[in-house]
Parts: sequence; structure tokens; C-alpha cells
Amino acid sequence: MKTNEIAGLTLCEARNNDKSNPFSNIQFAADVAIIVFPTILVYINAFNGSFQFDDYNVIVFNPVVHSWSAWWADVGRGIRPFLKLTYTINWTSGMGLFGFHLFNIVIHLVNVVLVYILARSFVENQQWFTSDVKRFIAVIAALIFGLHPIQTEAVTYISARSVSLMSAFYFGSIIFYIYGRIGERRIFLYVLSPILFVFSVATKEVAISLPFALILWELTDRRQPLSLKAIVRRQFVHWLLLIPMLIFFITHFRYGKLLVFSFEMRGFYANLLSQIHEVTYLLSRLFSLTGLNIDPDLPVISTWSLPVVLEAAFLALLMFTGIVTIRRITWLSFCVLWFFLQVMFVNIIVPRNDIINERHFYTGGFGIFFFMATVAGILFKICERYKRAFLICGLCILFTLGCFTIIRNQAYRSEIALWEDTARKSPGKARVFNNLGYAYYLAGQHDKAKDAYIKALQIEPGFELARNNLSMIINKR
Repeated sequence: MKTNEIAGLTLCEARNNDKSNPFSNIQFAADVAIIVFPTILVYINAFNGSFQFDDYNVIVFNPVVHSWSAWWADVGRGIRPFLKLTYTINWTSGMGLFGFHLFNIVIHLVNVVLVYILARSFVENQQWFTSDVKRFIAVIAALIFGLHPIQTEAVTYISARSVSLMSAFYFGSIIFYIYGRIGERRIFLYVLSPILFVFSVATKEVAISLPFALILWELTDRRQPLSLKAIVRRQFVHWLLLIPMLIFFITHFRYGKLLVFSFEMRGFYANLLSQIHEVTYLLSRLFSLTGLNIDPDLPVISTWSLPVVLEAAFLALLMFTGIVTIRRITWLSFCVLWFFLQVMFVNIIVPRNDIINERHFYTGGFGIFFFMATVAGILFKICERYKRAFLICGLCILFTLGCFTIIRNQAYRSEIALWEDTARKSPGKARVFNNLGYAYYLAGQHDKAKDAYIKALQIEPGFELARNNLSMIINKR
């Protein structure tokens, strides 16, 4: 075995039965059980969820995912082929709605384990931490990732699997890269990691940020001397893949049309200001456990105001902290810059119709949860005399997060429940009341549907879809 493999103490350590190995069979299995079982418990009631909103457009009413021949005919012409492949698997399995939810939850469980591996791999290079603290940090990061209710949109909302599935390939590609980097395993560096990169982009386009995530890992994980030549040698396949991907997005009819629509939606300046406000909002959802909202009423901002200035200063301070600590406090730099890379990088360049949603926190949340876990690990190490009290407090926090996840899953039990919840939290958004009205209409509650459509038109008099829906009810009487 090579010297750098032994020194690395990461995924490619010597023997699985070596007690010092952080990824030995017994320890790894125990840690996986610790993080997976609680996550399963808090998502059991997600199976009660129904199809919602975009689920109808991309799954229920989309013939492309209803048969294998239709899916195959769409490959190359449509977008997100691998995501559609999973919808087709579920639709043709005969398991119905249960199968869709099962797939989403399994993917989330896979991501919880991958987050544990990523966090454990990174902290192995932090000499200040003892072995127990390193394990503690990785377990806590994975538990927060698995249990925090902000993740429910990416798990319980079926079509939001585009984010969780993309994240699974994204995390897996980085892990294979780390394995190949430390152990000089060419098949992992030049074959397996790039393949998962392709799968992640074929699931959701924002995964094109992965080569930049690899650069961030190289800059902050100092297991080996920083060498530009070595980085280029290890990553050239990923960057070579990125070029044709970008060309494909620009020249492909469907992707090109979406890009034109996005760039015509709002200018760069307005999009930047809006993103500043929305990312700050997204961070606030970490602590507003009862304020989670599938369709938040977030405005497009085109001019500076005092709140936007303060939000911009806050985010700039975070980014500055991530940059200046890149050589001294590498874990802090990694956590901060990972979050900005995942949440803002692509969305600033390409405007979105919905500026931001909670599911967009899913991948970037790893950085924030890793930060929280590392701070907890530092306190755990410092507060030797209060370890028991510290553990009890931590368990109470995790228990609270799990309870709020169970509560949030209940909002997805029906379309009426979800849009009534959303209407309470976004009372000034016309689309919310139109969707609530349609949910009432499908349930045969026509008087309530009429009131909801009228409310939508009061908010936005020119909302043609709500007007047509209202006319449909009136004409039926």
C-alpha cells in the first residue's frame, strides 16, 4: 500500500477489520444504523402523501413516463432523461403512489449515508479532533441532514426528487473522486466519478457545478500538497465533460428554449438582488420550523433598500469568511463556500421562474449542517465535564427536528391540506389561491373553490387561469 493511502485514513484505508479504520465494517454499520433508523421513522408518514402540483405535469399527465417505449422515444429530445427514467420505473412497477414515495425515501436514506461519508472523509484531515470527535461530527451532520424538516420538500413532494436524486449522484461522484485521489485509483478518478457526474446532470442541470465542487475540495482538504498540475491531471475528464454539456444545453431545442425564457424573465441585476433576498430567506427556514412553505411569496427585487443592503452585507461577510479562512480554518471555508456554490452559483447566472424553493437547500444544506456538526464537535471536545448534558441537549434538538418533519409531512397528505397550509403562509400570492381553488374543485367543494378563485383575482386581477377556472364553475351552475 502506498504511503499516502496509509496517512490519509479515508475511504481507502488498509483493512476493514482494523479497529483504527473509521470505515471498518463494524463501526460503519453501527453509524449507518444510528443515522438511518431515525430518518426512516420520521418519514414513515410521508407514504400518506398524494400527488401535488408539478407531479401532475411531469408524472400523472405526462405520457412520456408511462411506458418504456415512450421514454426511449423522448431520450435526446426531452430534458432530464435519467429523472424521467425513474418516473417510468415507478409508473410501470404497479406499486402506485406507494412506489413513488418509497423511491424518494430510499434516495434520501442513501444521501444521509453519503453525507456521513463525505463529512467523515473531510474531518479525518483535521488533526485537532480526536477519533471520537471526528465520528461524532460525521454522525451529527448526517442526522441533521436526514431529520431537519427543511428537507421534506425534496423527499415528500414526489417531483422534487430531481434534487435528491441529483444529490445522490453528485455526492457519489465526489466520494469516488476522493477515493481515487487518495489511493491513486484511476478507475475512480477517470471513469466512475465522471459517470456519476453525467448521471447527476442528466437528472438536474445545476449539477454542472460539480467540477467547481472538486476544486473546492482540493483547496480545503490538505491531505496532499496543493499542486495545480496534479489537480488538472485528476480532474481533466470532469472538465472535458463539462464543455460538451454546456454546448448541448445551448444548442438543444428544449434547453435552448428554457434558457431564452429564463434570460427574458429578468435582468442580471434584478436577479442578483432577488437571489440575495431569497437566499437569506432560505437560511432563515433553518430556524423557522413551523414556517416551511412550498410556494413562498418572494418578490422580484430590482432596487436597493435597507433590508436588501443588510442581507447583502450578511451574505458578503459569510463569503468573505469562507475565502479568508481557506488556508487556516479549512472546514469553515469548505462549509461556507459549498453552500454558496450549491445555492447561488447557477441561479445567479440563469434566472428561475420561482426564484427559490426549500428543496434548493437540499444539496447546499450539507455545508450548513456540516458546519453545525463541527461546531457541536468542538464544543463536545471543550466541554469535557458536561458531556452528558451536552449529549442530552443534542438528542433533544434532533428529536425536535424529527417531530417537526413528521408534522410537515402531514401537510402533503392531500392537495387541500397542502394548499390550505400554503394559503395561510402566502396570503398575498394569487397562484396559491388558484391552486387551492382547483384542489377544492377536484374534491367537489365548488363553493370553496369559487371563493378561492375570487381571492386569487382580487390579488391579481389579470390572472387569466384563475378567471377561466372561476368561469368554469359559474357556467356549470
